[in-house]
Amino acid sequence: MSAAKSLLIELGTEELPPKALDELSAAFLRGICDGLARRNIGAALDQAQGYASPRRLAVHVPAVVVAQPEQTIERRGPALSAALDAEGQPSKALLGFAQSCGVDVGALEKLETDKGSWFVWRSVKPGQPVAALLPEIVDEALKALPIPRPMRWADHDYSFVRPAHWLVILHGAEIVDGEVLGLRSGRKSRGHRFMHPQPVHVADADGWLDAMRACNVLADPRERRQRIQDQIEKVAGATGGVPRLDDALLDELANLTEWPVAIACTFERDFLAVPPEALATTMVANQKFVPVFDAGGSLTEHFIGIANVESTNPSEIRKGYERVIRPRFADAKFFWDEDLKTPLAGYQEQLKGVTYQQALGSLWDKSVRVAELARIIANRTGVDAGAATRAASLAKCDLLTRMVGEFPELQGVMGRYYASHDGEPAVVAEALDSYYQPRFGGDRIAADKLGQVLAVAERFDTLAGIFAVGMKPGGNKDPFALRRAALGLARTLIEGGLELDLRGSFIEALELIPDAALAAGLKPGKDGKPPALNAAQRRAILLDELYDFVLDRLRGYYAEQGFDHNQFEAVLAVQPASLADFDRRLRAVAEFGRRAEAMSLAAANKRVGNILRKQAEETGAPPIGRVVDPARFETDAERELADALASAQHDSAAALDAGDYAAVLARLSQLQAPVDAFFESVLVNADDPAVRANRLALLNQLKTQFGAIADIALL
Repeated sequence: MSAAKSLLIELGTEELPPKALDELSAAFLRGICDGLARRNIGAALDQAQGYASPRRLAVHVPAVVVAQPEQTIERRGPALSAALDAEGQPSKALLGFAQSCGVDVGALEKLETDKGSWFVWRSVKPGQPVAALLPEIVDEALKALPIPRPMRWADHDYSFVRPAHWLVILHGAEIVDGEVLGLRSGRKSRGHRFMHPQPVHVADADGWLDAMRACNVLADPRERRQRIQDQIEKVAGATGGVPRLDDALLDELANLTEWPVAIACTFERDFLAVPPEALATTMVANQKFVPVFDAGGSLTEHFIGIANVESTNPSEIRKGYERVIRPRFADAKFFWDEDLKTPLAGYQEQLKGVTYQQALGSLWDKSVRVAELARIIANRTGVDAGAATRAASLAKCDLLTRMVGEFPELQGVMGRYYASHDGEPAVVAEALDSYYQPRFGGDRIAADKLGQVLAVAERFDTLAGIFAVGMKPGGNKDPFALRRAALGLARTLIEGGLELDLRGSFIEALELIPDAALAAGLKPGKDGKPPALNAAQRRAILLDELYDFVLDRLRGYYAEQGFDHNQFEAVLAVQPASLADFDRRLRAVAEFGRRAEAMSLAAANKRVGNILRKQAEETGAPPIGRVVDPARFETDAERELADALASAQHDSAAALDAGDYAAVLARLSQLQAPVDAFFESVLVNADDPAVRANRLALLNQLKTQFGAIADIALL
């Protein structure tokens, strides 16, 4: 066994794109490990570590052997049936195979498998030195990186995400000689561009990380993140404030710096008259600064910048940060002051001139449809229909303001501020913001009921309209974010407890879609003509597509919560009208599934279903609705099951009406003993047709009892 030593690979580049750096690093690590594994090179791959900074990608792998073990090579030749002729002599195929292997036919072996017999050639190839294989492994890993637009530089034929400047490949303390991207490997790295610009000598693979740290480069992104967090907490604490640093900004700051240093800054308090979301957005999105809030959650005049240098005169960096933020804030204040001169409702007329989608009309047309849906939904859910209609009519108006034009991510937020300024009811103003929720994965739904009503009305219209014009998602393409809209709709209905008939609501949404839009979505068939469907037929097809689309999103939603696929399918089989009801049934089924009786009753329900299905196929007349006649019972097991069913139905009727499905299934779980006894002692297909029909009717009652909640057989 060859001695094992640590391996270090570092590629130095111009500044890498910060938002892609983590993905590039992970892919580079994966590529190096895969390359070692494919070549059967022994290494502690589970301990391999990827490193990255703005100017480098690196991988460290402990315990990499010096040479491959011997490589056993097996080539499969022709099948035995084709390798020998009738006299048992080698065929041309076998002779050709042996020649390609460089051996006589007699050197070949036979391989016997359950799928047949073949001639094979087996040979042993000495393992190569790992140093001879590493340049190829590195090259393969770099070519496999996810780089959408690779760059070329100088007059080279190769390309990469950024120009490459140095390459270090060390196996232990030894340089692995090789060339990648026109760079000859060595042991000279580079430190911080400004604080340590001279070359850095790397003694061995295990000393690389410390060598980088000594020349002001924190090559480990985890270490940079922690340093940034610690420094921001310290600087903010000195101001008495609370920094607002989310993971996305932290990652970007870590990927923009090699030696991060937090700088405390301030801006003029007059700017605090502008909504804090606008100021915080421009700080984070445009300048990568960290806003600071007070203990009550109000924005303060303090903010924190992260420099990529430890300056001897940090006040100059602070002045630069404060100088660069001032014109951004001045613009935001101008937008705010100008927007306040026009009431939010004053933008309604302008919505008519903004196209939402060619076949679906303008933003005004969409607002009208959403307002009507919001009115209907509000009446059904006990929400003020007038407030719902008013909120829907204002919901798109802030899209035409200067502030949202500059910062699109503030849509809804600014609508709330402008509506409040105009004296709109507080519930209306709040709904203009909250109806966008959930805005992203993991975001909560609207907390207010009016916001929930507006949220589902908006999404019902969006889904119905875009499906109608034939632009439903396909593959990775989803330009209207319909998958997110469908999940947001489902989550709001479920988590908001809105008892709405999903199909019924989609029917109402589709009725508001113009017939011309429905026709625009019909795609030509093989004859070049669209199918001859009237509006009603088209809506019926779209209804099924929309229902299935939303339910598909629910599969992932519940899978993330730990629900079993079979539990989901069991509830889906009974097609609950509302998703809130679907949720209650699913949770009840999951609770039932944890009972000791569950699997026995599930198997019994499956058996009952098969019996009834077979009987229906043979007679064409399932016993649904047939009354069980106790006078035709011939065994105690029949009577006991009938009595137990009647008792369970009586005991659980109130719970079923109240939607307490867990209580219903808990009561039905007590049927295990009489059900098992029935199948042990009763022959369902009795010779007497009347007795057989009576038993089938009894089993149908059992299936109906459980089927009122879910198809338990699918468990």
